[in-house]
Amino acid sequence: MTHFTHLDSKGQAHMVDVSAKAVTARTARASASVTMQPHTLEMILAGGHAKGDVLATARIAGIQAAKRTPDLIPLCHPLMLSRVTVDLHPDPQLPGIRIEATCKLAGQTGVEMEALTAASVAALTLYDMCKAVDKTMLIGDIRVLQKQGGKSGDWLYEADTSAPASAASPVQGSQDAALQVRFFAELREQMQQDELQVAVASLQAADYPLTVAGLSDWLHQQFPALKSGRLMVAVNQQMAELSTALKSGDEVAFFPPVTGG
Repeated sequence: MTHFTHLDSKGQAHMVDVSAKAVTARTARASASVTMQPHTLEMILAGGHAKGDVLATARIAGIQAAKRTPDLIPLCHPLMLSRVTVDLHPDPQLPGIRIEATCKLAGQTGVEMEALTAASVAALTLYDMCKAVDKTMLIGDIRVLQKQGGKSGDWLYEADTSAPASAASPVQGSQDAALQVRFFAELREQMQQDELQVAVASLQAADYPLTVAGLSDWLHQQFPALKSGRLMVAVNQQMAELSTALKSGDEVAFFPPVTGG
């Protein structure tokens, strides 16, 4: 029988002693979503919100929150995170924003709470920035999607197929229904991140073709900071054309043209 690890033999809460555990590579992914009125989503995507760039602010808030998790959750260990990413995917069908946070480290305990905290605070920040426009927003879908590493091994969330369709719908950015998009050189600065996962459903919902050109157009619409112009693209580490078709699981890398003098 599995017991609550944060309770001792007397039922008192305590921090688990992990000093005897081996240091291993650990990763956790978590999700959240913010459902809103269609006009609120349109305002966010158009960049017309009075408080500024909503998505960029929520992303930074989520990253900062992951690093402060032990200050918020009493029995969490202070961890030396090696990587935190927070990806925000507009979803017109929700309508709203789907959030996925990923945390990584080499350590003696897992990072599920850090990923959950990042996703949750990113969602709360979205609400805070948009509440003057839309007080009906709903925060939900907060869950761990995947964990890797540690004594208990790997774990992947699988939706209960007997549940209603809304509860079993795939999470934006899940690896079995997404493209892994990477950015190099100055594109990293423009995007304020070096990679993100783009759900295939997001392209389809916005009527963009599942091609390099369709992905590029979608990215430019969702991220105004990404400057227009000719970019070089590689799909699964092979140079590709704009017409190249994409499928779930593909890795798509964008980088500026190489110039010489």
